[in-house]
Amino acid sequence: GAPLGGRELLALAVASGAAVWATWAVVLMPGFRRVPLRLQVPYQPSSPRQVANALALLRGRAGKTVDLGSGDGRLVLEAYKQGLRPALGYELNPWLLCLANYRAWRAGYHGKVSFLKKDLWKVNLSDCHNVIVFLAPSVKPPLATKLLAELPDDARVVAGRFPFPCWTPSSTLGQGLEQVWAYDMKEVRREAQGSTQESRA
Repeated sequence: GAPLGGRELLALAVASGAAVWATWAVVLMPGFRRVPLRLQVPYQPSSPRQVANALALLRGRAGKTVDLGSGDGRLVLEAYKQGLRPALGYELNPWLLCLANYRAWRAGYHGKVSFLKKDLWKVNLSDCHNVIVFLAPSVKPPLATKLLAELPDDARVVAGRFPFPCWTPSSTLGQGLEQVWAYDMKEVRREAQGSTQESRA
């Protein structure tokens, strides 16, 4: 077709901006309204390789598995498929919850996995043995405090995209954006206690 003129380019830019704003307002914003700015995490779906790497670090484990900020539910569905049960996700955004439940229905897992509209900061994680965390770096320090306080010693935390800055991983898999890190809470607590004793000395 003919090249676009100045007015056409301006109209295209305005239309694109409006579409981006509408997507934010309808799909993403509802889950953020009551969350402090520094703890807000925009939706970014995990790639197939990120999902595979995260679940590989949980292979052979048992017990309740949760995804904090479960988005469209793909990590929870894969966890259930690999035998990690019960498997559930916590997500505030109602649109993403609908999408996750639709994906579960399509996969034949309706009623077998759970997606709950709950604030991850307010849920009790003391009965969770496998925790998946694909969240922004700003969330990791306060979340580390919560996990240390609530998770049992035999729990494992798998972080995607960004590691926990103050924890030493027990294992890792992948490179770049596909990298994931596993943390065993017993080892994390032992390291934290050692650091506390050194600081007191």
